[in-house]
Amino acid sequence: MRFNLDYIPFTSMQFYSDCEPLVTALGYYLVELKVSRSGGKTVKINAVIASKDPKVDIGVDDCAKVHHALLPRLEAILGTEDTYMELTSPGMERNIKNAAEFAFFTGRELRVWDKTVNDWVGGVISSSDEKSVTLEKDGNLTSVLYENIAKAKFIHL
Repeated sequence: MRFNLDYIPFTSMQFYSDCEPLVTALGYYLVELKVSRSGGKTVKINAVIASKDPKVDIGVDDCAKVHHALLPRLEAILGTEDTYMELTSPGMERNIKNAAEFAFFTGRELRVWDKTVNDWVGGVISSSDEKSVTLEKDGNLTSVLYENIAKAKFIHL
């Protein structure tokens, strides 16, 4: 089985464009947003936020602040109060699920499994676009095409 890390624009995700400005105004990135029906009428919402500063971790107070602002917004959009929302940080060892996430994590250290060398390539994200991510390590820049990435995750020491 061959796995590729796809680039999926956030604007193509349901409800993202409605919620992202609110989260950004609070000083965070909206990294992930999933809205689904769970057990009939209940709407289940999963959201992940990240700090705009790669050296600052997200805490419980940050999650609570965004949760209190985002939940009423989504309930109004969805037209229901029968909701369950889980809002979290990316975590210390997050697996990158969408190549578009790299832009949110510029300045963070991570590693990618590069299928062209069959090994992990690590470094600090220096830049990213719709096709590749560029990592900096020891003053050297390495760009890896998303089509060559099998897996990507944060490095936590």
